[in-house]
Amino acid sequence: MAKRVLIPLCPGFEEMEAIILIDVLRRGNVEVVSLGKSKDPIVAARKTLHLADKTFSEIVPSEFDAILLPGGLEGTKQLMNEPEISKILKSFQTETKMIGAICAAPNVLRNLDIISGDDPYTAFPSSNDLAKGKGGKYTGERIVSHNHIHTSIGPGSAFEFALYILEKLEGKDVMETVKVSLQLPS
Repeated sequence: MAKRVLIPLCPGFEEMEAIILIDVLRRGNVEVVSLGKSKDPIVAARKTLHLADKTFSEIVPSEFDAILLPGGLEGTKQLMNEPEISKILKSFQTETKMIGAICAAPNVLRNLDIISGDDPYTAFPSSNDLAKGKGGKYTGERIVSHNHIHTSIGPGSAFEFALYILEKLEGKDVMETVKVSLQLPS
């Protein structure tokens, strides 16, 4: 049975990060459901319009294996202020399900103490003030994994991160097949 992944899209989300995650995972036969607060179009960071597959109220979080948060400064602020996302993230943390975040979005996890203490993480360097005073040890690496939490540095690492997550969910063979089909530089 294919893994199921949630990707919330809040106004101001970083298009490349969200769309590359959705695209690469779907190429690997992962069932990806993008989430929005409503059925209305969502304006992303670069003013492109997007429609989510489902609204927060239309899904049952326990039926999913992972949640991945795209960054974007405004999108991250929206994620931080969205009670439904906080509730889903806390339940995934309790159940030790996969949680991923890229760019500014790891700060959502820091804000909720999902990343805390000396837990290693990475994020877009200038975004760390979003969770000022919260824990976690910033590494600056492109991808950091600690337990079931996976973080990545920014838009330029979106393909790497998507392939990394795909391998975690579906295995190396599936990831390699998708990677070859993308024609990425070696």
